[in-house]
Amino acid sequence: MPSDYPELIADDDYPDPSPEELGVGALFAEAPEPFHDLLAPPTEAIDELLPLMPQRTAAPQTWVVTVADAKFHWYDLVAGFPEIPDIRDPVGRHLRRMQFDLEATMEKRLIYFAVNRPRVRFDASRSTSWGFFSLKLTVPILVGADEKRDSITIELEVPFAATLKKPSVVVTDRFITLNWGGLIEALSIHDVLQQYENSLTFQSKVQYVGQTKDPVGRLARARLAAVQKIHQLHSEDNDMLLLIQRMNVEVISDDGDPAELPANDNPVAADVLLKDRIDIVECALIRYFEGPMMHGRSDKEAEIRKQRLREAQAANHLESFRIDLRLEDPGKYHDLFSQHAPVSRNHIIDCTIVDGEVLVTRVPEKTKS
Repeated sequence: MPSDYPELIADDDYPDPSPEELGVGALFAEAPEPFHDLLAPPTEAIDELLPLMPQRTAAPQTWVVTVADAKFHWYDLVAGFPEIPDIRDPVGRHLRRMQFDLEATMEKRLIYFAVNRPRVRFDASRSTSWGFFSLKLTVPILVGADEKRDSITIELEVPFAATLKKPSVVVTDRFITLNWGGLIEALSIHDVLQQYENSLTFQSKVQYVGQTKDPVGRLARARLAAVQKIHQLHSEDNDMLLLIQRMNVEVISDDGDPAELPANDNPVAADVLLKDRIDIVECALIRYFEGPMMHGRSDKEAEIRKQRLREAQAANHLESFRIDLRLEDPGKYHDLFSQHAPVSRNHIIDCTIVDGEVLVTRVPEKTKS
């Protein structure tokens, strides 16, 4: 991090205030916490599904877990419980697309990280400027809680649908709108920082690890107590984003991957096997980024996770697994760290499960999976 920008992400304070102390407790009483999904359903609830349950194999398994795709969403834009965006407005369309993306995750078993980054805004009080004979646009920005003045220069490309060679530009604190005549683009400050080269070298601090599967869809509506509490604690000096990742699990076993058996070619069997895998991956990433004490999580959740790990490990005869969070073309936003994990774009973790506890070992970056 450049020396002229101080460390802007404060360490966690102890103890954490409750949702009630933060004034948001009443918002979260509508459903149990998502980790209750880790509990096995009552027998009578699955009787009719028994013929569709997966066929298991007996040989020991090892897994290699990689990230199939990953995308950041700016959580602050939904955390204030805004009204439904006006889709006739370019910024409103941008917000609605993000809401649709987040709402679509509620039926999927994806991993998300709630991350903090130092606060950055466009400076709407100063003017943008164009380079001579080019589409290089210099945009003033404000960095950090003290709103240090800076700027970024981005080189635009004319979109296919444009009818103008150079767009008209409108800047607010969070969005820049580019009107190309036949097309209007709206980009948030974090879209711009991810898509265009710039000199900012901040890292993304992982505060919380979760799984998106939740029929109530509370993550997209900012109704998930644990995530909203983190937002309340850190929103003054930091921005908060969700890094949502689809994981690929390669099963190495003498009996092959159970998911490829013809008997498991139905949605119920496929989901049960996927649930085993993502539940285990989620628990391992919680342990890696949040530490052994899982600060901020209840004793009840810790015990439920132990029980779930024991069951899933036994059902899959799982001996060990590796999680490789590397991407083919990572950007600066993928410089991830936490209180328990060092800054890196190349987090590789070897994991074993012992009596319901995940033991994690970080693999040195020079080692390849």
